[in-house]
Amino acid sequence: QVQLVESGGGLVQAGGSLRLSCAASGRTLSSYAMGWFRQTPGKEREFVARITKSGLGTDYGNSVKGRFTVSRDNAKNTVDLQMNSLKPEDTAVYYCAAGRPPIYCSGCYAVRYDSWGQGTQVTVSS
Repeated sequence: QVQLVESGGGLVQAGGSLRLSCAASGRTLSSYAMGWFRQTPGKEREFVARITKSGLGTDYGNSVKGRFTVSRDNAKNTVDLQMNSLKPEDTAVYYCAAGRPPIYCSGCYAVRYDSWGQGTQVTVSS
């Protein structure tokens, strides 16, 4: 399994921006499709964004579409989440995750995520 570590979280005012980064070790990240999720206490984990192994395919949850951008640098073994126009409701612990796409579709998103980071807290004040 690949080990993942998120960074870049913090406190920001509404309307501001943050850039989260997910660094991998143990295995090369180019073998994995990646995802970002978030969770607040008492709520289910919410899908935020995902990206294919090559980075050519990206997808977003409805609540972040148009504001967040996921990208990856396989040479650096990192996946980033650029978050703009942040809102108080974006406050959560953000997790990156790695998974394998289907064997029959290497360019697809992961069907499940097997490796997770420890999370990074993002707090947006109003």
